[in-house]
Amino acid sequence: MNDDPRVQWFSHDDPEDWIHAAAADMERCLAAELAAHGHARMLLSGGTTPAPVYAQLAVAPLDWNRVTVGLVDERWLSPRDSASNARLVREHLLDRADVGRFEPLVREGLSLAESVHAANLEARHAPEACLAILGMGNDGHTASLFPGAEGLERVLACTQPYAALDATGCPVAGDWPLRITLTPAGLAKTRQRLLLLRGKAKREVFARALEADDLLELPIRAAIGTGTVPLRVHWCA
Repeated sequence: MNDDPRVQWFSHDDPEDWIHAAAADMERCLAAELAAHGHARMLLSGGTTPAPVYAQLAVAPLDWNRVTVGLVDERWLSPRDSASNARLVREHLLDRADVGRFEPLVREGLSLAESVHAANLEARHAPEACLAILGMGNDGHTASLFPGAEGLERVLACTQPYAALDATGCPVAGDWPLRITLTPAGLAKTRQRLLLLRGKAKREVFARALEADDLLELPIRAAIGTGTVPLRVHWCA
């Protein structure tokens, strides 16, 4: 992986080193964007893997009121629900740093289709995200692009930043099969992508993803070779 030009691989022996290095990488990107443009927008994933990184980032000495935070994906449930990505991001970052603006994907009072439409309108009128934080499951999914999900091929080909997806029957989706997810087209508009990985199994899945290009088999491939800069991967056992 170290010799693949599409990837910058950072291996960490200690989980605390991994947390601090990933948060420092995010801080570097945001600081550069703030210096260059006076504002910054980033998209965050949910899950337990990035949560401590967000908490560490929250203490960074950034001009947080000029930072906008959006989401890579979301479960179709209330943003106040304990299982929502919005709730996780709020508890680990938004409640700890004076972030200027938050862009939820689920809009209470709107249908799933209406929420997707609102997210796409907002994304099209917002500055391009300087940073997207991604995770990956052992099945090779990233965002809410689950292998075997109904309509995955349609979502992969979608030209809008966000799309709805039904992951019924995909074990990793758990009790929340309906999702709003960033599409490969939306991901391509982010200038820098960081993938946060933990565990040997995920390292093996990612290595397999580098060997071919079938997005339906391993959707994480949508993040590899996208844009003009390599995918930065922080991994710890």
